[in-house]
Amino acid sequence: MSREKTGPDFVEALARGLDVIKAFGTRRRPMSLSEIASETGLARATARRILLTLEQLGYVRSSPAGYLLAPRVLELGVAYTLSAGLWEIAQPHLRELVAATGQAASVAQLDGADIIYVARVAVPKVVATVINVGTRFPARSTALGKTLLSALAPDDLAAALDAPSASGTPAFRERPIGRLEDDLREIRSRGWAETDEEMSPGVRSIAAPIRDGDGTVIAAVNVSALVAEVSHETMIEEYLPLLLVAASEIGRDYALLRDTPQEQVTARSASRRRSEPTRAR
Repeated sequence: MSREKTGPDFVEALARGLDVIKAFGTRRRPMSLSEIASETGLARATARRILLTLEQLGYVRSSPAGYLLAPRVLELGVAYTLSAGLWEIAQPHLRELVAATGQAASVAQLDGADIIYVARVAVPKVVATVINVGTRFPARSTALGKTLLSALAPDDLAAALDAPSASGTPAFRERPIGRLEDDLREIRSRGWAETDEEMSPGVRSIAAPIRDGDGTVIAAVNVSALVAEVSHETMIEEYLPLLLVAASEIGRDYALLRDTPQEQVTARSASRRRSEPTRAR
């Protein structure tokens, strides 16, 4: 399949693999090698190598009738689906938090040694750190990250601290590992985290965990402010109670959504239900 406007870093082999996965579309039947090659515009030999690779990785399975997608393909979209759902739930609460504090508020999730922002409501500032959904920062240097790290089991925490950051953004002031461990113990005890000019100069932040209905920490929410504008006392005495309420409400709404039965109703099934006689109870 031809590509237009691709740069020198474009990985054609990866694109072809995704083309093969997309070739299955909504088909419920196995596809032959010839069908897949025709659908993707690939040579049979290339399509075969890609299918064998995907099969070894667990994303495709073969049968006497041809090839089928394997359930593992769902992994490719689960992270985004969860993040998008959390974004939709968090946004109204973030807007309320920003309206009450006049400061930016965000939600982030942990990815290895980093946090990734999955929801954010910013406020106009002359001097501000540029953060968007998808921005990645080292977890150990942010209030959001420390909140998430503090919730990990010991082995998972050790792995996260040993892993290199993929953010590409160094912290302004990174705390030694001993001080970081002290921070995490205190966060576990009191239930929230704070940082002062650790990730970015002139920025302080407080964060709290977001828990699902089982009490598992799934994300963290924060309020960040400029040191020159907001004192530490204001952050703790005025903003922290509002932040804790927001964290609780986001977790509540997430749990309600997760526990709500979901059913996809097609036009055919709806019509069939309307035609079925009502049973006496």
